[in-house]
Amino acid sequence: MHFTSAEIVSWIGAYLWPFFRLAAMLMSAAVFGTRALPVRLRLVLALALTLVIAPLAGPVPAIDPLSGPGLFVTGQQILIGVTMGFMLRMLFAALELAGEMVGQLMGLGFASLLDPQNGVQVPVVSQLYVLLATLMFLALNGHLLWIEALTESFRVIPIGTTGMPAEGAWMLVGFASQIFSWGVRMALPVVAALLVVNLAFGVLSRTSPQLNVFSIGFPAALLIGLGLLLITLPSVLNKVSPLTSEGLVQLGRILTGGG
Repeated sequence: MHFTSAEIVSWIGAYLWPFFRLAAMLMSAAVFGTRALPVRLRLVLALALTLVIAPLAGPVPAIDPLSGPGLFVTGQQILIGVTMGFMLRMLFAALELAGEMVGQLMGLGFASLLDPQNGVQVPVVSQLYVLLATLMFLALNGHLLWIEALTESFRVIPIGTTGMPAEGAWMLVGFASQIFSWGVRMALPVVAALLVVNLAFGVLSRTSPQLNVFSIGFPAALLIGLGLLLITLPSVLNKVSPLTSEGLVQLGRILTGGG
């Protein structure tokens, strides 16, 4: 049995370049790229997905992967995968922002835990939001939708030297600006209620100077904040599905350059 070098290069590229795109997404995404998931396990998952998705990725260019054009194609696949992973990470960043705003007004700004996804210290309320949203995301099969979107990306942007359009990069920057508004809207009910509580204690401190507002206001704001957190938590978790849907829609626009 005799194989030409062109056939060998074509077989290698048919699995190597989809692997780079899949691995880049799994390493940078919020749920898939968590540090609690070992790197070896993520690599095994990327290899398994590559074996399934690569036959559906379409034809690949007959380019040597170690040549200059081949390295350029590899960089394009990594860029596309990182973009998709970054999109998913931004969706969870909105929840982290909402939790941080709520925690600051509740008096829990000093309480922080180690985030297993990013390996950094985050406020405890943000960690609560992210953990519950992750469970909701998995329960709604959001991870399967993201893998399906990754499979569809090979049809939208075939493996080649073109890569992601420049307009998509600018749209990604514009989408990142929406994270702040999403986080503020999710935290707004609790923030507004705690602001009224703080204003009430401010008026109380002016009308009754002999009353130690600090010894009363801090535990009162904490208890009221915990009650409001319990009441508003279902509505915050209900935002996970719309956020995922909006993220998938925006991801399609970014990959197509708005087309």
